[in-house]
Amino acid sequence: MRFMIIVKATAASEAGEMPEPSLIAAMGAYHEELAQAGVLLDATGLQPSSKGWRVRYSDGKRTVIDGPFAESKELIAGYTLIQVRSRDEAMEWARRFPAPFGEHADGEIEVRQLFGLDDFEAGPEVERFRKLQEDRG
Repeated sequence: MRFMIIVKATAASEAGEMPEPSLIAAMGAYHEELAQAGVLLDATGLQPSSKGWRVRYSDGKRTVIDGPFAESKELIAGYTLIQVRSRDEAMEWARRFPAPFGEHADGEIEVRQLFGLDDFEAGPEVERFRKLQEDRG
């Protein structure tokens, strides 16, 4: 089971403020534990939305919208992707996640399970994706 731990953005992260060295150390130690347990798939922080864009789909058309985006509470500042045996194990790792902006700053993470190909009805479309995953190794 794969889960994504999503760090919700704040006004400070959207302003491009870099974390304190103590927070970098705490995050490093946490991710090192994940790696040693063999559950870490990927983790990184994201640049502010001012350096990004969105593609909006409407009536068969695509529109590119440059950042920044107004509502920081709806944005993501980073993520950690883990693969564990159960929801409970994912919950335990999430409880240990360091406060994303420091112990005395407001912050929030969200944890979501990723779909696997077995969650979809079997068919040629799903097999095409399965082959892509196998080819990637």
